[in-house]
Amino acid sequence: MDSHPDAQRDTGSRLTPSPGPRTDHRSGTEGSEPDARTRILNAAEELFAHAGYDATATAGIAKAAGVPKGLVFHYFPRKIDLLATLIGERTGIEELREDHADTQPGDPVRMLSRLALRVPLHASPAMRTILFREAGTHRPARERLRHLNAELNRRARFALELALPGSRGDHARLEAAAATFTAVLLYQESLCQLTGQHIDAELVANLIAKALT
Repeated sequence: MDSHPDAQRDTGSRLTPSPGPRTDHRSGTEGSEPDARTRILNAAEELFAHAGYDATATAGIAKAAGVPKGLVFHYFPRKIDLLATLIGERTGIEELREDHADTQPGDPVRMLSRLALRVPLHASPAMRTILFREAGTHRPARERLRHLNAELNRRARFALELALPGSRGDHARLEAAAATFTAVLLYQESLCQLTGQHIDAELVANLIAKALT
């Protein structure tokens, strides 16, 4: 277990990934074998997702990556550096420009439902598992989810303001509605990782819209 889980800040949490297909981290350039650093990260991603960060030994990562243990420490002096690098390089939050928003004035249910289908987290299934599992105990994961929470809340608030222009003066209700919908989406992500179950986001959107109108 890492003795300093919060020692490394998630320095990539403010970065906005550009839209488009994500890089396949498991292959090298033009089909070549991945380099040692990439193999170490690939092994750490797989083992952290399967067994958890605390239950994964550095020696196990080295063995899975096919490298000497000392080479792992060469690239990542502490195990927490591995987790922080995975989160910084293999997850991202897409920040929507408001002038590019797909608006549907007068239809808050549709706008919130569309938001539920487009959670702006760029991450593989394994990295999503790592994020939600480790957020309670390790700062890099917690900081990334805080960033996701803030972006979802901003999008929900913006969507509601556009869909219900008459409610813009009621800041407290809009904030509460946006925060509620954001909490549902994040709980949905976490629940899906644990059980594979899904929440009916459109039903939740209907409930929130009715409360505001």
